[in-house]
Amino acid sequence: MKRSALLAAILACFAVALPPLAVAQTATAAAESPVPSLAPMIKRVSPAVVNIAIRGTIKERGAPRNPLLDDPFFRRFFDVPPGQQGPRERPFQSAGSGVIVDAKAGYIVTNAHVVENASEITVTLQDGRDLAAEIVGSDERTDVAVVKVKGDTLTQIALGNSDQVEVGDYVVAIGNPFGLQHTVTQGIVSGLGRSGINPDGYENFIQTDASINPGNSGGALVNLRGELVGINSAILSRSGGNIGIGFAIPVNMARGIMDQLIKFGSVKRGLLGVNIAPVTPDIAQALGLTAAGGALVTQVVESSAAEKAGIRAGDVITNINGQAVRSNTDLRNAIGLMRVGDKVEIGLLRDGQARKLVAVIAESAETAAAATPDSLQGGTDKVDGPPIHRALAGARFADGPEGVVISAVDAGSAAAATGLRPNDVIVAANRKPVKTVAQLRAAAPTGGSGPLVLQLRRGNVTIVLPLR
Repeated sequence: MKRSALLAAILACFAVALPPLAVAQTATAAAESPVPSLAPMIKRVSPAVVNIAIRGTIKERGAPRNPLLDDPFFRRFFDVPPGQQGPRERPFQSAGSGVIVDAKAGYIVTNAHVVENASEITVTLQDGRDLAAEIVGSDERTDVAVVKVKGDTLTQIALGNSDQVEVGDYVVAIGNPFGLQHTVTQGIVSGLGRSGINPDGYENFIQTDASINPGNSGGALVNLRGELVGINSAILSRSGGNIGIGFAIPVNMARGIMDQLIKFGSVKRGLLGVNIAPVTPDIAQALGLTAAGGALVTQVVESSAAEKAGIRAGDVITNINGQAVRSNTDLRNAIGLMRVGDKVEIGLLRDGQARKLVAVIAESAETAAAATPDSLQGGTDKVDGPPIHRALAGARFADGPEGVVISAVDAGSAAAATGLRPNDVIVAANRKPVKTVAQLRAAAPTGGSGPLVLQLRRGNVTIVLPLR
């Protein structure tokens, strides 16, 4: 017999000799061993997630209304039906989700768009109880709202720390999509710091591929410890359904807004009093910075908190209270979520040197009247010879005692679009002082394109203008 055949025969003998009891015991042990599951965490957290049903009325948007319908004599003379005597309104019903954050007081956090135009709110708990709710406060800029219910034995959720969330973390979305109560989906954190969905809002979204659909708005995004890390708010979709791109408001942002809504009924925002622009790689190069990032101060509003703290146009703000500022959006969010009277430590770069200043956030009324757009971009020229910079096309210049004076700006030109005005005085270009048009041309990048950062004076105000 060959060796291979002999070996096979020996192994067959051992296999036949294995007692049936041992096989049964092995199968039983495998069946009884614990299987990884999110069920225990979901059971603990789900009672804190509620369904929110809304009833209300909205004004219909239709064709422009004839102004004669506002005249009582006209309506009476022509016997205009009552339904056409004013703006038409229609009832609506909608549904969303919410998260109980304070069981004792009955506070529930949700999205502002969930409770918009609501005249009647009903909260349905996981155990089937229906509770009437009232709006405590709502903030459209962050899309956060708080409603309150009266009920016993409510369950609240533990709040996590969204600053510790990282891309790749496992998360679970809990809500009521399409009216299917307490639906649970699981995914990962796909991105952080997302913005641009609502340009007028304060955005720092957590992006996730956990399925979020209509009805999930205001629901919970939790980590595997069952801690709330976000409030589900929006999706990116062409069809209205989930395609794996959902957004949640970080719980740290929601917590700050929630506290103000509970205390004041609204959000009392203050202003630092600066206009800002992003520090792109080309702007960083023009400013002599080693890396892009931070927020470039293009203007400091007179008598603002920023001016009192010593912030100057041209400073690059790099951190707020020790937290890195990666972009102008980060700075806008950080300041916009602070309360009036808060002290804030500001880290910045000035002429390449790191500095720290302390500002006290002021009432918005102190600076709102003087505020200009968040960022100014561009600038232009129209002088003999080749253009100084393509972003300066349409502006005329003259030598002045303190700098290059903009004598005129053509309407509709690139210079006009960037905000340049006649009588503005350019005092520096790419950190080089200029007093003549020739010096301005020498400081500008060769060929009329490339990064150019102008420092100019407008009355008593200094403005920094990054041109692209």
